[in-house]
Amino acid sequence: MTDPILDTPLATRKSRPGLGRGLSALMGDIAREEPLAPGASHAPGLRMLPVGSMTPHPGQPRRRFDEAALDELAASIAMRGVIQPIVVRPHGASFQIVAGERRWRAAQRARLHEVPVIVRDFDEAETLEIALIENIQRQDLNAIEEAQAYARLIGDYGHTQEALAKIVHKSRSHVANLLRLLDLPDAVQAHVVEGRLTMGHARALIGAADVEALAGEVVARGLSVRDTEKRAQAAKPNGGSGTRTGPNADIVALEHQLADMLGLAVKISFGPKGGTLTLGYSTLDQLDMICQRLSGDTL
Repeated sequence: MTDPILDTPLATRKSRPGLGRGLSALMGDIAREEPLAPGASHAPGLRMLPVGSMTPHPGQPRRRFDEAALDELAASIAMRGVIQPIVVRPHGASFQIVAGERRWRAAQRARLHEVPVIVRDFDEAETLEIALIENIQRQDLNAIEEAQAYARLIGDYGHTQEALAKIVHKSRSHVANLLRLLDLPDAVQAHVVEGRLTMGHARALIGAADVEALAGEVVARGLSVRDTEKRAQAAKPNGGSGTRTGPNADIVALEHQLADMLGLAVKISFGPKGGTLTLGYSTLDQLDMICQRLSGDTL
C-alpha cells in the first residue's frame, strides 16, 4: 500500500496530518497546543528561544532576500515583536529553521534576543515541503526557486508532479511548466531570479532560437509577455512564415499569464459577440481557493 500524497510506502513514513493542508493549517494545529514548561528541551510546542540558537536550513528554497523589505520588517518587529512564530526542528545541540527564515533575519536586525518558535521533529523531506508551502503561500519565491524546490523533491525524495501539485494546492500543469524553466540557460534563469523577467516571459522563451540574445532584448526593451511570445514564435523554425492556423498568440500568452498567477489551468475562447474564461481545478482545495479569491476573502 502506498501513500497517495507522497507515493512512498506507508510503512516507511510517519503520519503527517499537517502536510498537504498548507502551513496555515499546521499553525492552527499548533496554536491549540499548550506552551512548554520553562526549561523544557527539544520537545514539540510553542516556546521562546535565543536568536543565536538557530540556523537556516541549507536547502531552504528561498535564496534571495530583498534588503529593503527586510529593513521594513525589522522596523515592524522592533515595534511590535515577532507576531507569527518561527518553525524549527532539533538539530544537534541547537535548532534549524524550517519556516520563517525571513522573520529570523529581520529579528536579528531589530536586535531581538529571543523569538517565539514552534518546535517540530521534521525529517528532511518534510522540512523542504513545509518551507516550500510557506514560501508559496506568501508568494516569496521567484519562479526559478520554486522550480528548483520541485526538482529536488522529485529527484531526492521521489515525489511525482501530481503529488507535488496536491501538496502545494496548484495544478499539475503549473508544476510541469515551472520545471520546464530549468531547461533555460543559466543566464536566462538569472534574469528571472533578479526580477528582470517574469515566469510568463520565461515560459514564452522556451524553445526559441538564440534564447539568451532574445531574453536580453526582452529585458533591454521592456517587452511585454505577449510581445515576447510573438518574437519567440517567430524565432522558432518556420515560426515567422506561412499561414498561422494555431491559437492566437495574444490569447495563448494571456492564458499563460493567468495560469501562472493562479496556478490553475486557464482556457480562453472568444468570438465576435464575446467569449468565455474557463478555470480548471483538480481538487476541492483549488476550488475553495478560486471561490475565496472571487469573493475577496482572505486566503
